[in-house]
Amino acid sequence: MTGQTSLSLVETSHGVIAVEDTHNPGTPVLLIHGNSSCRDVFQHQLDAPFARRKRLVAIDLPGHGDSDDAIDPARTYTRSGLADAVDELLGIMGMTDAVVVGWSLGGHVGIDLLVRSDRIKGLLITGTPPVRNGGMAEGFNTSPRFGLAARAELSDEDVADFARAMLGKPVPPFLPSAIRRTDRRFRRVLFEAARAGTGADQRLAVERTRVPIAVVNGAADPLLNLDYLEGVAYGNLWDGRCYRLPGAGHAPFWQASVQFNTILERFLDDLT
Repeated sequence: MTGQTSLSLVETSHGVIAVEDTHNPGTPVLLIHGNSSCRDVFQHQLDAPFARRKRLVAIDLPGHGDSDDAIDPARTYTRSGLADAVDELLGIMGMTDAVVVGWSLGGHVGIDLLVRSDRIKGLLITGTPPVRNGGMAEGFNTSPRFGLAARAELSDEDVADFARAMLGKPVPPFLPSAIRRTDRRFRRVLFEAARAGTGADQRLAVERTRVPIAVVNGAADPLLNLDYLEGVAYGNLWDGRCYRLPGAGHAPFWQASVQFNTILERFLDDLT
């Protein structure tokens, strides 16, 4: 946690979810991390000057960080299951007009929320290609590290490789710990469901929505097909363009936080 936030544990039907909140007035900005990470990955946003005037809410997804493992993994550990858990959390916390900032898996959860929830007034995705059901190969580059994201058991070497693929070097100490803490069932269930084509057609979701969507990626992201991402006909693409941040990889909000935060702050000011 930062000095500007407090942590609460919120009971949901999926299990207890950890919530870090700046408690500022105004539209809540929900920060959703990626596969096998945790809310600490948003340190550079929670410590940014705009965090003193915006309500930033960072959560640990079920099976991650300080949240409980899912009560029913088959129900929760899918894109649509995670979106259901987040939507339930928003309802419990009385958040009716949230802006979602989603990284990687967190962005996929955000896209599913566009389909299932009327509580979303804006979405920023980073490291998240909106793919059709069964179309993961279109949006992602093939990489040996990509396979680690689906593996239940990870060796110490696997954890180190996975962490470097996510945030680059140097790897912050919290990330290997977060990978090890993640429910060992999570990655397997998530990818089995994705391969089966469950959940919303995410390309169709972003093409049909009128909710403003900001798209910010690292120009050197080793995992994404950026040309695919930028070829999607977004229904309401904020600023009329997709951003590529030079020198940044899969986590531009961490690796190029100053540039990322400048774009994020403009997006939030436009919506909130």
